[in-house]
Amino acid sequence: MDNKIEDNLAIKVDELTKKFPGTIAVDKISFTVKKGEIFGFLGPNGAGKTTTVNMLCTLLSPSGGQATVNGFNIIKESQEARRSIGIVFQETTLDNHLTVEENLYLHAKLYGLTKNQFRKKLYPVLKLLELEDKKFKTVNQLSGGTKRRVEMARVFIHEPEILFLDEPTVGLDAQTKNKIWDYLLKMRKEYGTTIFLTTQYINEAEICDRVAIIDYGEIVACDTPDNLKKMISTDLIELKTQDNQEALIELKAKFPELTIKQLGKAILIDAENGETLLPLIMEKSKIKITSINLQKPTLEDIFLKLTGRQIRDTKKDNGKTIKPII
Repeated sequence: MDNKIEDNLAIKVDELTKKFPGTIAVDKISFTVKKGEIFGFLGPNGAGKTTTVNMLCTLLSPSGGQATVNGFNIIKESQEARRSIGIVFQETTLDNHLTVEENLYLHAKLYGLTKNQFRKKLYPVLKLLELEDKKFKTVNQLSGGTKRRVEMARVFIHEPEILFLDEPTVGLDAQTKNKIWDYLLKMRKEYGTTIFLTTQYINEAEICDRVAIIDYGEIVACDTPDNLKKMISTDLIELKTQDNQEALIELKAKFPELTIKQLGKAILIDAENGETLLPLIMEKSKIKITSINLQKPTLEDIFLKLTGRQIRDTKKDNGKTIKPII
């Protein structure tokens, strides 16, 4: 790989593998993450997302392959790699009996910051995450969403070059999820941080610069959300009319090249360019339309196409992907 390209990489993964007894949790995955990128790891529970993050964060030893994080080999230079990253786990790891400030100070000390360095960084981080008024509150007094913001503030005290987020919004309400994303986008703008996100939520994957779809420990696709959605070339037009049977006959006669069918109370039309087709339908047919809905392909559709199942469907055994070692 070209040195200039190498210099622009925050993470480089080459055939990384993790085996558990009788199971391959992560199977020879390879990908790169650019500096400053929001990179999404999209897959259902048990797909291998957390296992991958734990290996990249040097918390779990790989069974094979290799990876570098900020240019550091995760096996040979694990301490250096660990110092340059921050991680927010699925479960809260704050000390409930300490205040917000005390939790942040403890983290700063673990990363070697002096008291003066901590003081200089404390207020900007609290302000960024709107935690100024929570500074002296103990963690057990806070809501789940606020605790998540404190965890993000904690990892930003030492200004990591890469932030790993392992399903950071699971269990949070929609409003809190939106706020968390507001903070994440501010963080990237403020610090230029690379963000590696695991998620099972399609709307979160849509925000990412690039997305890797992982299923049963394998990466089945990796690209920008828009490019991934181009893997399905057709839009879906849903029409409701005053007389669906009559409308179906007329539409099939006027547009014999299209796939047109009735499903329930609607007529469904597959079209390569739905916006262009809709005016033609209005112009060339006399059907009386009561409602129109144009649906673009989603990442959920792509996941279904690539894996043959919905992202919420998963076969698990004690939380690990069932992929037997043969």
